[in-house]
Amino acid sequence: MEKKKLINLLCLSGILSIIFYLLHDIVGAMNYPGYNWMSQAVSDLTATDAPSFIIVSGFVTVYKILSCLCSAILCILVKNEKKKLFRIGIYMFSIMNFISAIGYALFPLSSSGFDGSIQSIIHVYVITTLVVLLSIISLIIIAVGSLKGENKHKLLGILAIISLILMFIGAVGSQNVSKEIFGIVERFSTYSAVLFTGILGVYGFKVFKD
Repeated sequence: MEKKKLINLLCLSGILSIIFYLLHDIVGAMNYPGYNWMSQAVSDLTATDAPSFIIVSGFVTVYKILSCLCSAILCILVKNEKKKLFRIGIYMFSIMNFISAIGYALFPLSSSGFDGSIQSIIHVYVITTLVVLLSIISLIIIAVGSLKGENKHKLLGILAIISLILMFIGAVGSQNVSKEIFGIVERFSTYSAVLFTGILGVYGFKVFKD
């Protein structure tokens, strides 16, 4: 068995980031009286006036550090990949993770739901829009770059397409479904990006070489 370098081992931070994101969702709901995950967004748990804000902040911080670490390592590992389009896709997805981590930290929801404040407007209409657009574009590029020509990363391309479909379901569905299931549909979008970061982490550990 080939001995893995430290840089490859660090990619497993992507898997750990999934765990901490899931914990922030579960623990946050447990510490938010009346919270309904089926109808409320994940971001409600980290709103500054939410009962769960303090307890989930630690989980979210660790999640952001791990996802950004994984993204940074991936950018280093793919520098030797021959497919330029594939590299660009990874770079864009990594940029999305950094914008998500920094943007949401600077502009959390000021209140659960949407209260119309400047902070909430930036959170919902600027940061979220930018994150979603970068996620969609990067997943398309990764999929095309993976499936074009040699099929070295064919599985990754297929997984990128699945993540993209789930993201579209979340983005479009959350605007059209009833309030009773808004939280479920919205999670398709948020979790697709989180899970794909973990998938890239696995690839960084097993496939990519420095």
